[in-house]
Amino acid sequence: MSKKQLRPIDAPFVALGPSGVAIRDRLKHLTTEDDKVLRLVGEHLGNLALLDLKARCADGNEHSTDTWAARKQGLTAASSSRWAGSITKATHDQWALSRRCQLAHIQSLEAGVRTLMHRLSQPVGEKGTKRAPGGYRSKGEWFQKTRRLHTLEHRLDRARADRDNGVVHVVRGGRRLLNTRHNLGKAQLTEAEWRRRWETERWFLAADGESGKRYGNETIRVTPEGEVSIKLPAPLAHHANSRHGRYVLASKIAFAHRGAEWADRITANRAVAYRIHLDVQRGRWYLTASWQRPAVKTIPLETARAKGMIGVDTNADHFAAYQLDRHGNPVGDPHRFFYDLSGTAQYRDAQIRHAITQVLHWAKRCGVAAIAIEDLDFTAEKTREKHGRKKRFRQLISKIPTGKLKGRLVSMAAEQGLSIVAVDPAYTSQWGAQHWQKPLAAPRRKMSRHDAAGVAIGRRALGHPIRRRTAPPQHHQSDGAGHRTVQADRDVRGREGTRPPVTERAHDSRARTETTRGTRATSASKTVRDARSAGTWVQDPLLITG
Repeated sequence: MSKKQLRPIDAPFVALGPSGVAIRDRLKHLTTEDDKVLRLVGEHLGNLALLDLKARCADGNEHSTDTWAARKQGLTAASSSRWAGSITKATHDQWALSRRCQLAHIQSLEAGVRTLMHRLSQPVGEKGTKRAPGGYRSKGEWFQKTRRLHTLEHRLDRARADRDNGVVHVVRGGRRLLNTRHNLGKAQLTEAEWRRRWETERWFLAADGESGKRYGNETIRVTPEGEVSIKLPAPLAHHANSRHGRYVLASKIAFAHRGAEWADRITANRAVAYRIHLDVQRGRWYLTASWQRPAVKTIPLETARAKGMIGVDTNADHFAAYQLDRHGNPVGDPHRFFYDLSGTAQYRDAQIRHAITQVLHWAKRCGVAAIAIEDLDFTAEKTREKHGRKKRFRQLISKIPTGKLKGRLVSMAAEQGLSIVAVDPAYTSQWGAQHWQKPLAAPRRKMSRHDAAGVAIGRRALGHPIRRRTAPPQHHQSDGAGHRTVQADRDVRGREGTRPPVTERAHDSRARTETTRGTRATSASKTVRDARSAGTWVQDPLLITG
């Protein structure tokens, strides 16, 4: 039987800290005129952003600084130079994001085509292995998969052609909301409600900050006292209630979270970007402030390992965490932090933040300096071509928000003074259950496979092998090097049986029996108990007399 080939394990690394900050507050006590002006500005700038995105998509790969300048010049006449700069920058970011999504879609199609071609080449009913899937179960399924292969190949050819020609497919307002229009009953929306939500998502009320300008932003300005004013576009300048074509809102802003940091930035006239948006369901206006942070210098990996580590295994409904000391020994009992990923996006995000907060508070109480987590990426693991009928498993891994989870954990851990160590997820669950689940189980401590995986993740982050004991260097054949790793288990029959005589198991027994000079025969025992006997002992049930 050939030995299983394991893929190489990537080295652990300390994740980079957050590069930006975003805070939000509600615009309360807005007047009817305030609401009207915000709607007019958002709708007007949204139409300009829609036209600019259409022009950028038409340019495709022929885009250049000259075309960018021409688009910005055309927008300036209908708004202002700063509004035009914010719109064109947002357009470029959206186009670049679409290109990245297009590449990911092509890679997913290529993986599906490869899997289908491999399985179709196998005989019907051929069993698969852990490394490669087998054939399909029946001829009917094989035929349906051939049609599926032709469909994916057609989609792949079309996607490659679009990428070569610089064509991207962008829906301003969101494709998910667009598709909701065809399922209003399922979404429990009327056409008028959907129309309001659709138009609101297509508005544009965002302004980039400028360092050196007053309070860090000339377009949407927020004073240290919380006064919000907007530079109106040229066609809407007649709605201004302040000098220089500005409109001052009746609402006052007071950021409860990071308010001191925000105040320090605007007092020093450092760049702060603002975005105003309307929550249609609640009927509330919000203002979001964001700014970039300098690259946080991460601590060395050895420093992160100095006080031990907490290994966290990510699952579909909970975090399984275990504390380890710097030598890789588990400390205390496993901890589980549950969350629910059903419901709306806001509810799921709140559940993730709550669970992460619990993990961070427990880590602070333990006194560790870092948390180890798997560097998960399920991009190529969710296709039905790979998992076939395992629909529940595909839904399970699709529910785990790996990207949002890593972003939330890194940013929230940085505020607590903790570092995040990312490790390779290969074989952590398998080897953790093999080496740690049973030894750590006790009558009053239940160990699951996920808890053992947390131990494996922590040991890998600390630089230790996952297995509990390694084989010592064999400098000779006897047991002088210490206990062997591979030992007889308690259930192995004959492990406590009698050993063969010394003369038979000695490494030089043959040489001593063949050579007579310089050797002496083994002396017989002087005790009655150990005396050797050539006879055999027979138990007879009848007493022999006479």
